[in-house]
Amino acid sequence: MSKTIGVIGLGLIGGVWARHYAAAGKLAGCWNRTPQPSMPAWKNSPGEVVAAADAVQIVVADPPAVAGILEKILPQLGPGKVVVQSSTIDPASSEKFSALVTARGARYLESPFTGSKPAAEQKQSVFFLGGDAALIAEMEPLLALVSAYRFHIGTGAQAAALKLALNLNIAVQMEGLGEALTMARRAGISDDVFFRVIEKNVSNSGLVKLKEAKLRTGDFSPQFSVKHMHKDMRLASATASPMGVLPLLEAVRERLRLAEERGSADEDFSALLKLL
Repeated sequence: MSKTIGVIGLGLIGGVWARHYAAAGKLAGCWNRTPQPSMPAWKNSPGEVVAAADAVQIVVADPPAVAGILEKILPQLGPGKVVVQSSTIDPASSEKFSALVTARGARYLESPFTGSKPAAEQKQSVFFLGGDAALIAEMEPLLALVSAYRFHIGTGAQAAALKLALNLNIAVQMEGLGEALTMARRAGISDDVFFRVIEKNVSNSGLVKLKEAKLRTGDFSPQFSVKHMHKDMRLASATASPMGVLPLLEAVRERLRLAEERGSADEDFSALLKLL
């Protein structure tokens, strides 16, 4: 594997991945809007990252942020360069961004992921890859350095849609878990009993395991923030609306909006519990 990679966007996940790539000797550059010059292979602009790397992985907040990055790096893109787009975006944006990149002669891989900061730290991220099968095969050795599983979903638009669908499932589960815990607490049932029993219940899940400590202690330091989940549910709503209303999507979107309004924007989305 001779290819190198650069990372643009060094937030909760991008910064972790950049360090993993650096440890493997594959990080050619990284950049973040808020400077982090202590990061390995730091560059002073996103264009410098593209110039230094064979592939550049974009890990930023939303479609406008991706559009802003692409505007900066398009002049450096051309044959031999690959854009790996790992921000959570909507299918229409995926198609638009792919067209911009390929018009420059570069290649584009839609690569959203699941797994919050603890998963990233343990190299347990899961990628949903959308695009050309040959390009996926070419990029998989690099992505394997930071992930446990990589699924070829189909087109880039399909990969983006699946990411939003799965986040919808997670958000709805989180609201349901918080309501169930609140109901049990109001009945005088201890958290110890609640979580011990749910382990043997069909509703037990990876989300329960991941968020149990936060729900017990009220430590809502972010693994995945309210504002980012709210953004994802807005994108999901816009994506789903032509096919008909999804009632739980609209309900959990309103809960996230309210949590953000009440000051929890930067807290973990398990802070939905605080509304109860």
